[in-house]
Amino acid sequence: MTRSAAEVSRVEQPPSPDQVTMRIPLPPELTARQCPFDPPRALAEMHGEGPVNQVKLATGEPIWIVTGMEEARVVLADRRFSADRFNQHNALISVPEEMREKLFDPRARAGQFLAMDPPEHTRLRKMVIGQFTLRRMRALVPRITEIVDAHLDAMAAAGTSADLVSAFALPVPSLVICELLGVPYEARADFQQRTATLLRMDAPLEEAVRVRDEMRQFMRELVTAKRSRPDDGLLSGLIHGDHAGELSDDELVGIANLLLVAGHETTANMIGLGAFALLEHPGQLELLRHDPEVAGRAVEELLRYLSIVHLGPIRVATEDLSLGGEPIPAGGTVMISTPEVNRDPALWADPAALDLTRERNPHLAFGHGVHQCLGQQLARAEMTVALPALVRRFPHLRLACRPEEVPLRDNMFVYGVRALPVAWDAPGDA
Repeated sequence: MTRSAAEVSRVEQPPSPDQVTMRIPLPPELTARQCPFDPPRALAEMHGEGPVNQVKLATGEPIWIVTGMEEARVVLADRRFSADRFNQHNALISVPEEMREKLFDPRARAGQFLAMDPPEHTRLRKMVIGQFTLRRMRALVPRITEIVDAHLDAMAAAGTSADLVSAFALPVPSLVICELLGVPYEARADFQQRTATLLRMDAPLEEAVRVRDEMRQFMRELVTAKRSRPDDGLLSGLIHGDHAGELSDDELVGIANLLLVAGHETTANMIGLGAFALLEHPGQLELLRHDPEVAGRAVEELLRYLSIVHLGPIRVATEDLSLGGEPIPAGGTVMISTPEVNRDPALWADPAALDLTRERNPHLAFGHGVHQCLGQQLARAEMTVALPALVRRFPHLRLACRPEEVPLRDNMFVYGVRALPVAWDAPGDA
């Protein structure tokens, strides 16, 4: 049964006051959006004062927020800024001493190369990057097209309305990443639910650890199965391919879970939020519908305009340094505000406008430097197929609720919409 937007918005309740969470919240004005597609106004005001600004948390500890593109690229490329959240103090993370050993269990950290620095990051990434070549991703386009068309057919057959998230935006990338990795698609409900818990900024710490361990157990069983019964999926390739024997089971489990989570959550939210943005900008939607040549630029513009990684990336300075004229001490926590960086007026004319015809688009939606997103070509391929196909299949696609009723994922590490009620005309009604 399709849930209404109001029902979806009530699903996740904040933790009770006696439940310990891990995340130290930012000042509310830096996270409160006035428009679902735009960064909070306070970030633009901050950028007007300079590309790097110090902010005090409720704990009294400072962090530095980066809103300038040039400075953000420096942070992501300079090795004096560490991504290692396990061994560096992060002012945005608070873990009670009795939970530290459980949370930072070395076996659970294995394979989590997004939170590692070279050379360990380099060792793990090079084993995976060969599976995500541009050539291989382009070869997946026919299969992605089949998956997209099948889900659009199912939507049309079911009536004239749907929740676009549950009917299309979430299942399409979930099926693609399951097939790519060799993960049984019938497990999707479990891993989607667990992922949603892990990505909550206010998830109770005990619950997050429990869910993480359940995901590890699921993937460990799958690794064991692939050792004896390999297939042509990426996980089997890591076990039996060119790097056979170089990865421990814990590393395989960690890498596979990282790819599974990132491979469906980010693209699903870009498709859902992207569709919402297009419906609210009908002129741009019509441009995408009628001009096939605009699809590639449209995807890049939506990635820039929406920036679903809305609170980060985060790095820690390993020595005293200066960034954008602001001194940052060793141990200082630096957070890049990707949505504001991707609206930097130094790079774009009228950066707050959605313009699918933009030519120059050096956005940071996929990061920069050694941690640049491995799956970016896969995400591009999925969006380039899915969004044009959606708007062409349903020429009169429209929101089935008021825009302000669309429930937002503003308490998640990956921003987007929880549901997107849409409707369209039945054949012959147009």
